[in-house]
Amino acid sequence: MSQIKPTIYVVSDSIGETAETVVRAAISQFPEESFDIVRLPNVREFSQIDLLISEIENQSAIIAHTLISPELRTYLSVRCQQNHIVTVDIMGPIMSAVGTITSCPPSLEPGLVHRLDSEYFKKVNSIEFAVKYDDGKNPIGFLHADIVLVGVSRTSKTPLSMYLGNKKIKVANLPLEPEVPLPPEIFQVPPYKIIGLTVSKEKLSSIRSERLKTIGLEPEANYSNVESIEKELEYAHNIMHRLHCRVIDVTNKAIEETASEIIAIVQKNREKYGED
Repeated sequence: MSQIKPTIYVVSDSIGETAETVVRAAISQFPEESFDIVRLPNVREFSQIDLLISEIENQSAIIAHTLISPELRTYLSVRCQQNHIVTVDIMGPIMSAVGTITSCPPSLEPGLVHRLDSEYFKKVNSIEFAVKYDDGKNPIGFLHADIVLVGVSRTSKTPLSMYLGNKKIKVANLPLEPEVPLPPEIFQVPPYKIIGLTVSKEKLSSIRSERLKTIGLEPEANYSNVESIEKELEYAHNIMHRLHCRVIDVTNKAIEETASEIIAIVQKNREKYGED
């Protein structure tokens, strides 16, 4: 007959992930023992606590919890004392300690840390999106982006895509090159989601010349030549006109300044079109 494992009940008014992580860290220090962990999320009523207590009477069990509500914490503590069940309050002591160094009262709202986690993962997803759909790699991304940046080479499309990704905005970008046919997907994107980036020919020539020096190449006639660049920019402006998109001149702007303009555009789009 197999021996019944000692059980640790993880109780939370949110999803219980924090408490379970702490519990698993603790039981890792008992390598010769095997435990069962039972997670009970979304505990927000006294009746749920009563049901738990009735179910674990006479078991070899303890309760670890991260209940935020002082009333629930107190009630659980009392009921466990009455039934000789060991309980560990994971959240209460640290909240009390933090309270000694701030005059700001706790919000006592369950699940806040996971909302923060959700925002973090949204940021990560946006950055991964920018990497995946950078430089027109996969035109299908245009249809799922918050913003699609278009412009000739060296108009800061990629840095802007990454910067905006950190602001939880999904950005794809497309280089406009006269010799490369445009993907049909770009014409399926609503004009308000497309932003054209332009720059003066002199500034672009300077940027491209420096770029060539950085990678150890001699200046190429077509890539950094002002006359060639002028034709390239004219082509790009014609495409932007066809796309009916907004155009931002980045000639004398820092990435942050251009990004701020784009963020404002995205916010207006979300307000007007109800997109998130």
